[in-house]
Amino acid sequence: MSNVNELIGRVFSFEKTIFPASSDLFGKLATHGQEPKALMISCADSRIVPEQIMQAQPGDLFVCRNAGNIVPPFATMNGGVSSTVEYAVAALGVRDIIVCGHSDCGAMKALSNPVGLEKMPNVAAWLRHGSAAEHIVSTCHPELGERERVRAISLENVIAQIAHLRTHPSVAAAIARGEMSLHGWFVDIHAGQVLGLDGDTGEFVALREDRELPVALKARTRIATELAEAAE
Repeated sequence: MSNVNELIGRVFSFEKTIFPASSDLFGKLATHGQEPKALMISCADSRIVPEQIMQAQPGDLFVCRNAGNIVPPFATMNGGVSSTVEYAVAALGVRDIIVCGHSDCGAMKALSNPVGLEKMPNVAAWLRHGSAAEHIVSTCHPELGERERVRAISLENVIAQIAHLRTHPSVAAAIARGEMSLHGWFVDIHAGQVLGLDGDTGEFVALREDRELPVALKARTRIATELAEAAE
């Protein structure tokens, strides 16, 4: 049996074992629809499974995966990521969005060293949305070796994509209403560890049960408009 057939064959295990064991949950989801707790935008890398990292059950997590966990800045041109973000926020009412990068990322390696990308013009164009991360590392940390450079770009890319996320009107409005928190995560495959971006310090710190969860942008109501009205 080929590897593909073996993988596809696992659907029978789902039908015979997994689904019957969770029939009540699937029945509820089928009847009442979904109410996911968060949107996770992660890399398409097969080694990263968002539901496994979050230990999420069906219905818990809305997921968008692509090469490099990219979030293009908002534009009038439609795209899969933009549509997913808009639907998650405007239709599903998701209040937490996680941008999740990871170690040993092929997309970030290509961003660091684009040799060979001339044969993949669509990939090259897609990765330009991460060019700020590469430029920051190249100009601020030129002394880094290749391995450390790729890791640094991967971390900076999470920050860059969170900035892009904030240009999306649905997200910007939810942030202004104090209804949205943004999270930046980095999964270290080798260490089996998840790091989170602390928006107050700008550092990535390990997620720990006995510590407050680091948040890139905490939900808080924007008061600039109120202050402007008061001044008038």
